[in-house]
Amino acid sequence: MEWSTIVICALIVIGTFLFWEFVAWFTHKYIMHGFLWVWHKSHHSVHNHALEKNDWFAVVFSLPSIALFYYASIVSYNPYLLAVGLGILCYGVFYIVFHDFLVHQRIKWRLGKKTKYLERMINAHYIHHSKHTKEKCEAFGFLYAPKKYQPKELKFRKQRQETQ
Repeated sequence: MEWSTIVICALIVIGTFLFWEFVAWFTHKYIMHGFLWVWHKSHHSVHNHALEKNDWFAVVFSLPSIALFYYASIVSYNPYLLAVGLGILCYGVFYIVFHDFLVHQRIKWRLGKKTKYLERMINAHYIHHSKHTKEKCEAFGFLYAPKKYQPKELKFRKQRQETQ
């Protein structure tokens, strides 16, 4: 494979990763808090279950990546489509680590050093979960939160139920 193809593929992975933030924001705001609230409601409800209906979104969001990996590697080799699939996969990994582990404590794990950016992202998500209805929520993204969400002092929530 030529170096130019590698560079183009790397740019496609990064671009897809960043674009997927828009996809996640849009679907979170208009679909999850819209007609598929029936799934997402479980995520805004306090419970002790290991899994929730909302986890079906992870399955749905993984399908484009799986399909691209399959098509671009087995049906008709295409490194550019593989790069798109990899960008989606990378966003999914980021989502699991940030959203499920750091914010919601589905697996107890805290970073030692917390940057202002990370504090702002976590606080924005806490604010989003301060509402238990589909209406009047804010902060729908996962990679970007405006500076207005920067807390003076962030109190990390240690129990999963505190984050729902």
